[in-house]
Amino acid sequence: MESIIKGINDIIWSNALIGLCLVTGVYFSIATGFLQIRYIKDMWRLLFDGKSSDKGVSSFQAFAIAISGRIGTGNIAGVATAIAMGGPGALFWMWVIAFLGSASAFIEATLGQVYKQLKNGEYRGGPAYYIEKGLGIKWYAVLFCIATILSTAIFMPGVQSNSIAISMDNAFKIPVAYTGIGICLLLGLIIFGGVKRIGRVAEIVVPFMAGAYILMALIIIGLNIKEIPAVFELIIKSAFNLEPAFAGVFGSAIAWGIKRGVYSNEAGQGTAPHAAAAAEVSHPAKQGLVQAFSVYIDTLFVCTATGLMILFTGQYNVINPEGGFIVEQIPGAIIGAEYTQFAVASHFPAIGSGFVAVSLFFFAFTTIMAYYYMAETNLTYLLNKENVMVKNLLRLVFLGTVFYGSVKTAELAWTFGDIGVGMMAWLNLIAIILLSKPALKVWKDYKDQKKAGKDPVFSPKALGIKHAEIWDENK
Repeated sequence: MESIIKGINDIIWSNALIGLCLVTGVYFSIATGFLQIRYIKDMWRLLFDGKSSDKGVSSFQAFAIAISGRIGTGNIAGVATAIAMGGPGALFWMWVIAFLGSASAFIEATLGQVYKQLKNGEYRGGPAYYIEKGLGIKWYAVLFCIATILSTAIFMPGVQSNSIAISMDNAFKIPVAYTGIGICLLLGLIIFGGVKRIGRVAEIVVPFMAGAYILMALIIIGLNIKEIPAVFELIIKSAFNLEPAFAGVFGSAIAWGIKRGVYSNEAGQGTAPHAAAAAEVSHPAKQGLVQAFSVYIDTLFVCTATGLMILFTGQYNVINPEGGFIVEQIPGAIIGAEYTQFAVASHFPAIGSGFVAVSLFFFAFTTIMAYYYMAETNLTYLLNKENVMVKNLLRLVFLGTVFYGSVKTAELAWTFGDIGVGMMAWLNLIAIILLSKPALKVWKDYKDQKKAGKDPVFSPKALGIKHAEIWDENK
């Protein structure tokens, strides 16, 4: 069974998907005039712009929900895995896909806003909505919905709960089953409270968890300040096959850097548009810029912090694709969060392992929370009306998946997670490329209004965009 699952993962995550991620990012970067560089000031300003309403959440709450989905196990265990499989050069390719992916993230979040709908008194949106309303292909929208519910409710939560359970066992000797039960109890209190409660929890927890983790990373970087040039040289040389020690994993550096980069920042995967659509804004591009910025937070800040801590301290192994190890500096260590625990513990033996375990708990827990939000949004799309019994059934299945993930093997959990990410990415990347025309119209409209000194306000009729009636109804 495990070999079949691995085979499915290898098919989904072939070089074709890696190429599609890169090509999509390059295309939208050029088409938007590299907004990820030129509009950073707008991204920061818009992050704190707008307020929540009865129908939607504030820009910051939507950002927090999205970033809670982005910042998770991938930022701690995922970075370690990329280094283990592709060497230090994998970190460079994570940066590349984050830079290019921020343009893809802008497009998908903007489309999520354009084609959002009001369901049960709350804004709902995401790829299924813009596929149906923008492309007019209902079966494709349904297919994405089914893939997303399977991914976010069954395949992907297990990676997060598994990493929490393993790190808690390593740090505090808490049995994985006990950790799984604890996660489910806390999660149940939140998800049974509805979308608004998810938004409130995310906006409180996300800044705290990211801030504390980055602070620890900055302390360790400060303690190794003289090593910065050497570490960056190692990363760049390894990324371009110029470091003989890691020549054997050059191809793996690109593949695993992009694979784990997409897993971590989720740019183009189709997850963030669900949260982006819930925001109360006057123009879709505003939330698109906020979501583009969230990719930077995830990868350029948090993933880089993890990578540098691991490389500064030398607490990593690199696997030789032909068998054995190219580098083995922590014999017997499990690939993943344990590398980061060793890295922090090398400077702070008393608290290192526990600090990473607690950080991972917050990172992964908020990601699980965001996954539920996405699963519920897509279920709402399929049902087209409120059905409390079906929604509660989803909640119970979701909690069961979270518990199962906490007690299964790490390798199987990651394989399931990769399948989920890959399925969604294939479907969403194709959709946003096909919808590039209306998305770029919206971007041009935003720029034109800004240039005229206006606070941009969206009118789909003025741009000839159909099936975005929620914007006209709100005026």
